[in-house]
Amino acid sequence: MKRIERTQTGVRLETRLLKVLKGLAEHLDMSMAELIEGMALHAFEGKAPFGPETLAKIEMLKQVYDLDLTAADSHKTTEAKEAGK
Repeated sequence: MKRIERTQTGVRLETRLLKVLKGLAEHLDMSMAELIEGMALHAFEGKAPFGPETLAKIEMLKQVYDLDLTAADSHKTTEAKEAGK
């Protein structure tokens, strides 16, 4: 097993996306950090991180949390203005 060092970081994510990720991490019995690290490492190698069963769970979670964003939206979003500003 490889030894690694982790760094605490603050990352802002779209609210519904975060809910889906948290739900998926819980379903897979892993931490959010482990989920994100695994997704990134798979993406860096051009590999799909999830099989058909997990993708089905993701679709269910997307419906539960009304997540309608897709990969096509990844660089085409704007942040909603905060209340009172």
